[in-house]
Amino acid sequence: MVISHIPLLPRKADQSEQQSPDHSIHQAIELRYRQVHLDFHTSEYIDDVAAQFDAEHFADTLLKAHVDSVTCFARCHHGWLYYDSKLFPERIHPNLCRTDLLREQIEACHRRGIRVPIYVTVQWDAYSGRTHPEWKCIDGNNNRPCGTLDPGFYAYLDVYHPGYRQFLKQHVQELLETLPVDGLFFDIVNPIYSRAPHWIDGMLRLNLNPESEADCLKFAHRVVNEWKLEMTQWVRQFNSDCTIFYNSGHIGPNHLQSIKSYTHWELESLPSGGWGYLHFPIAMRYARQYLPSVGMTGKFHSSWGDFNSYKNKTALEYECFQALALGAGCSIGDQMHPSGQLSPATYELIGSVYSAVARKEPWCREARAMADIAVVTPEACDPLITRNALPMSIFGVTRMLQETQQQFDIIDLNADFEAYKLVVLPDDIRLTREEAAKLDRYVQEGGSIIASHRSGMDKQADEFVLKALNVDYVREAPYEPDFICAKPPLDRGLPGEPLVMYSRGLQVAPRADGRIAAVVQRPYFNRTWRHYCSHMHAPSSGEVVYPGIVASPRCIYFAHPIFTQYQKNTPRWYKQLFVNAVESFLAAPLIRVFNAPSTLLVSINVQPKLNRYIVHLLHYIPERRGTEFDIIEDVIPLHDLEIGVHVPHAVTAVAMVPEKVPLDFRTLDGGIRVCVPKLAGHQMIELAYET
Repeated sequence: MVISHIPLLPRKADQSEQQSPDHSIHQAIELRYRQVHLDFHTSEYIDDVAAQFDAEHFADTLLKAHVDSVTCFARCHHGWLYYDSKLFPERIHPNLCRTDLLREQIEACHRRGIRVPIYVTVQWDAYSGRTHPEWKCIDGNNNRPCGTLDPGFYAYLDVYHPGYRQFLKQHVQELLETLPVDGLFFDIVNPIYSRAPHWIDGMLRLNLNPESEADCLKFAHRVVNEWKLEMTQWVRQFNSDCTIFYNSGHIGPNHLQSIKSYTHWELESLPSGGWGYLHFPIAMRYARQYLPSVGMTGKFHSSWGDFNSYKNKTALEYECFQALALGAGCSIGDQMHPSGQLSPATYELIGSVYSAVARKEPWCREARAMADIAVVTPEACDPLITRNALPMSIFGVTRMLQETQQQFDIIDLNADFEAYKLVVLPDDIRLTREEAAKLDRYVQEGGSIIASHRSGMDKQADEFVLKALNVDYVREAPYEPDFICAKPPLDRGLPGEPLVMYSRGLQVAPRADGRIAAVVQRPYFNRTWRHYCSHMHAPSSGEVVYPGIVASPRCIYFAHPIFTQYQKNTPRWYKQLFVNAVESFLAAPLIRVFNAPSTLLVSINVQPKLNRYIVHLLHYIPERRGTEFDIIEDVIPLHDLEIGVHVPHAVTAVAMVPEKVPLDFRTLDGGIRVCVPKLAGHQMIELAYET
């Protein structure tokens, strides 16, 4: 088969892959806050599919569970269609008893005011892989992955193939012309590269090397981003206002290249399904700066397709309430049984949580997150990073800041630093000279920076280009581990003895304006097979060898990769050193909790149209009871929480909401203090103000 040239969308020759596009064209959309993402990946080996489906009962079940939007299937990963297709009748599920199932779902839900975005699979489609093997991606050994003996539909299809692109357009056009379409959810839209001849030709035209995995991945990002833009343009020819989302299981800086193809973002993040409990706050603290967003978890005990399993209610509460606290709507993943029936127990569970979400919703709509601190994500330095390869540093810094109730966003290097009092560069944020100059200007204008390890170094060389840090690179530290001794004020809360720093740091020399805020003592020797001491490392010898922390009037630099190490094994003194550094720059943070455990999560949002701030308090404790993932089973209440709040407006009234229970407060140190008598899971506190 001869494959014709597939033109890529035009791009200026000097356009940077990191450039942040103009996304001002997006109009704000009002997302539904109580969504269900209803999977229906159904095998052809199951008979009587949807035989027990009843449209009225289906929609009534959703309505009773307080669901206001449900994503239903046009085409599943098996490749089957669930509507009465005239273009592709051979693709309708062979055992589907109700051949226009999707239309019945939409019409019944619309009668009850429930939106129904339509699900379309993109890169996983077993039927297409069998009938059009030329549409599959080819690996480096010229094989098409996932042969017929592999269970599952995980062979990736090639969105750069002209035949498959044309099929997708025809399929989507038919949906748009024959069904009422509220939205489109395109699933499995990932930068997967192929070694097919047309890919190689396309790479060569751009002077990319098909033998380089980095170049292949770069080209794959370009292909998938430009396919999204092309598909959105196609959709808009038939429907001018439906919502559009392309799912890749993560949202980060590389999505900015195709942001014009989205109306909103849905952050797939099932904590028990491989994402973990830290993924969602990392993704959402970035995503919320760009588009309206929904946080997607699941009702399953583990992950998608875990039939006849039920998440603990307390876990589902936390996952939904955390989405509200961080500025997102809620989406709960479910899968309809092949019979076409919804599980009563599942919708009792979802309804019990969504009834609470419905009560809380007025204090969440059009709320904007507030933050003192910006954390630069490592994705800003490497746009090809995937969710499964996120560096541990971003998890470590997120843990530290959440555990100390700090208010922070996650940003890239194109962000407006001036919006924040403090910018954190965790462990390996290497910079171009232009990026370093931008950060230096931020410091000159009154901002502060905390950086660690290789952050602030040149992208291409081992030298510090961020002048504000006031350090010069000498070499890799010769000792691992070594031992740190902090000086006041960074020694607050520490035992006053040398503390082990497990991972190798850098040996740096302070410049003229840099002050040594902590020194490093060496061990007697590095542990080798020739000389060793006890079970692990030799203790400190007491000899000071180089700086561990260098402080300047508006910057603090840590020589060790403190955030990566905190994610590895959570040394308490690493967090205390970092917190001491943060507090040296934030005399009056937005929120300060005076008597709370580190398991308390706090956020603050503002609703400017309603003249009120909303403080969210959450206390749920993920616990590793099994070996595979964390669970939440119990709510442990907290009592008499004293909270200090510093906001730009004078607060006139404080109340617990939605209960509308007023709370006494007092003004102190330019802010207010309030005592929350009891926190059982999630509590919102309204701070009213007058303009």
